[in-house]
Amino acid sequence: MSAASVVTGIGVVAPNGLGTETYWSAVLEGRSGIGPITRYDSDFPVRFAGEVSDFAAADHVPSRLISQTDHWTHMGLAAAGMALSDARVEPSELPEYSMAVVTASSSGGTAFGQREIERLWSKGPRWVGAYQSIAWFYAATTGQISIRHGMRGPCGVIVAEEAGALDAIAQARRLAGTEAAVVVTGGTDASLCPYGLVAQFSNRRLSRRADAARAYVPFAADACGYLPGEGGAMLIVEAAEHAAARSRRSGTARCRARRDVRPDPESGRPPGLRRAIEQALDAAGRASASTSTWCSPTRSATPDSTGSRRRRSPRCSAGPGCRSPRRRR
Repeated sequence: MSAASVVTGIGVVAPNGLGTETYWSAVLEGRSGIGPITRYDSDFPVRFAGEVSDFAAADHVPSRLISQTDHWTHMGLAAAGMALSDARVEPSELPEYSMAVVTASSSGGTAFGQREIERLWSKGPRWVGAYQSIAWFYAATTGQISIRHGMRGPCGVIVAEEAGALDAIAQARRLAGTEAAVVVTGGTDASLCPYGLVAQFSNRRLSRRADAARAYVPFAADACGYLPGEGGAMLIVEAAEHAAARSRRSGTARCRARRDVRPDPESGRPPGLRRAIEQALDAAGRASASTSTWCSPTRSATPDSTGSRRRRSPRCSAGPGCRSPRRRR
C-alpha cells in the first residue's frame, strides 16, 4: 500500500497560459487557447488548433538540447523545471536514486521526425541527423528530464492516449514513499505539424468547422469532434512525510492541501487547481491499487501449470500480470 502522497509543485505549458498562475487565471476567466493554425501553411480542412504561441525553447532548455530534442520534449523540460521551482526542490541536494520520473506521451516527437524524414527523401541519408534515432521516441522526455536533473530512481513512460497522464500520476503515487521520495510526473504532447495532423485524420474525429468559437464544443448538442493541440503539465509528487520533513528542515517545502483551502485574496475564489489535482491523484491511486503493482527489483521463479519452474524478469517480482512499464525492455 502506498504512503500518503502530496503534490508540492506544478508546471504548466498550455495554449492559454505559460506557467501555473497564467494558466489558472485563463481557466477561471474562460479564456480559450484555440486559434488559427500558424505553425505551417497548408490546405488541410482543419483550420484551428491549440498552439502554445508564447513559448521559446531557448528560455527554458539548454541550447545543446534544443537541436537534439523535439518541441514536445522542450515543453516537458520547461514544465518539469517550473514544477521543481514551484516545489522548491533542488535535485542536487537529494540522493540521485531517490528521485523518479514517470511521464505520459501519445505521439512522441512528430515534428522532429517529419523534418528528418523530409531530409532523407530530398537529400539522402547523409543529411539525417543522428538524434533522429532518439528524439522521436515516446520515452525521450522522461529520459531528458532524468539526465538533466540527475534523477536515477525508477523512470518510465505511459502510452495510453488521453488517459496517459492520469495513469502516470497513479504510477507516481505508488512510487512516492516506497521506491522514491520525489517523483516528476505528468505529460506533454506536440503534434502540430503536417505529419502529426495527417496521422490523426484516420480516426475521423477532427473538427473541420470553420467557426473558431464553435470548432470545439465537446459538451454541446452540435459537437463536431476535437481539435489538435500541444502542451501539458508536470507535477512534483512526494511522500507526505518527506515533504513535511523538507519543510521542517529548510522551510522551503509547502503543503498544498493546507495552503489551498484559503480563498484567493483578490477574487475570493478558492484556487482549486492543486486540490483538484490531489483529488485526482487519490482517485487514480485507489483505482489502480487493485489492478496493478509496481515492480520490485528482485529475481524469483514460480511453478507454472505444468509444474515446471518459470523464471521471471530480474527486474520484476510482480509476475506476468504486472502492468508496470518497467517490465518492458
